[in-house]
This record gives sequence, structure tokens and C-alpha cells, in this order.
Amino acid sequence: MRALIGAIRLQLQIVVADRGYLNEILTNPFFAVIFLGVVRAAGRRDLTTFAIVAPVLMTLWALSLEISGNVVSADRGVGILELVVATPTRFQTVVFGRVLAVTLLGTVGVVETWLVARIGFGVEVSVHHPGVLAGALAATALAMTGTALVMAGAFVLAGGARTFQNTMNYPIYLLAGVLVPISYLPGWLRPMSRLIFLSWSADLLRDSLQPEPAQDVLRRLSAVLLLGAGGFLIGSIILRLVLHRVRHLGTIGQE
Repeated sequence: MRALIGAIRLQLQIVVADRGYLNEILTNPFFAVIFLGVVRAAGRRDLTTFAIVAPVLMTLWALSLEISGNVVSADRGVGILELVVATPTRFQTVVFGRVLAVTLLGTVGVVETWLVARIGFGVEVSVHHPGVLAGALAATALAMTGTALVMAGAFVLAGGARTFQNTMNYPIYLLAGVLVPISYLPGWLRPMSRLIFLSWSADLLRDSLQPEPAQDVLRRLSAVLLLGAGGFLIGSIILRLVLHRVRHLGTIGQE
């Protein structure tokens, strides 16, 4: 636990020193303007909650992928990645804590989107189920952080993994129903959507804004956490194998 807290504190200090880590948070309001504008122009007020929730999840996902790569590439660039890996603390714990710190900061996107909707478009955004909203955000942050370990492993193995990282954004948004309802996808793709925790997160966040009672909240939160835990387990295994390989080859400090 001490190592995890130390990693979180370290990343928060890095964010204060290098505001570039917050670029994704700063772009969140622009996505909110685009999505709300499209929904308003198309006359699809029924999709307003999609336009409100999408920028939040997009910010969190982009942040988790960005920081998982930067943890490796930045440490490698200044020549301390070898020292971090050589410490008794598991590298997975360091990556998890640093990604979690930035991902939690990304939850301010909820406030940004609310302000854009309220001030820019005159949309009344009421959180009818604050417990569902808080639980969904917390579970999503944990799931994203765990899944980010997969990308961290790829970055240790290959510096060129950023190209792959950049291709993972919009296909995931579409497949998870973040931007458009899953019902609009081809029938053969819909079952795959439920294998992505973002689809469960998006539904929970949208339901928290609806006056109707949210159904099966615990089951859906559990799905987010279980899928995130699966990503963490897979990422940990990959990272352990990759670290063993680069130690053996002596390439851990190479780009």
C-alpha cells in the first residue's frame, strides 16, 4: 500500500510540474460542444445523455492510455526505467498507482461537461441517482487503470507501440456504445460490446441522469470491476513476461 500511495503522489507531483499531462482534460469541453451540437442539430434530444456521457468516458480512456505509455517512455527517456524496475516494488504497482492518479483527475470531466451543457446549450442536467454516478465513476477509473497495464507492457517491449495505442480510441468508443447506442451496431458486433467494460460504464452513467430507477446496479458495477480486474490480471502477466524478456536481452533502457 505504501508503494501504491508513493506512486500516486509521485504522479501528482509530475502533473503539477508538467501540465501537458492534462491536455486530454482540457479537450473534454470541446468534445462536449461537438456532441451536444450534433445532437441538437439532428433533433435527437433523446441522445442528449449520450452527448453528455461520451466526453467524460473518452477523456478517462485517453488519459489512461496516454499515461500508461508515458510512464514507460518518460522514465526510459531520462534513464531511470532500469532503476524503477530494479527496486523491490513490483513495476505493476508503480504503473497502476501513477495511472490511477491521472485517471482520477480526469473525473473532473463530469463538471466540465455539465458546465458546457448548462451554460452553452441551456440543457438541465440533473443527477437523479448520485450514488450510481459516484459508483460508476469509481469503478470505471479502477477498470481503466487495470486495463492500462496491457499498454504499459507493450511500451516496455516496443517503443513503437504508440502507433497501436493511437488506434485504440475511436474503435473502442464505437464498439462500447459510448458515442452511439449499441443497438445501431451490426447484430454480430453487439455481443462483443459487453466484453468491453466501457459499455457497462456508459449505461450506468446515463442511467444516473435519468429519473427512472436504475436497474441491476450492483450486477452492472460488478461487471465493470470484473472486466477491469481481468485487464489488470492479463496486463500483469504480460508485464511480468515482458520484463523478464527485456532483462534477459538487456534492452529495457532502449527505445
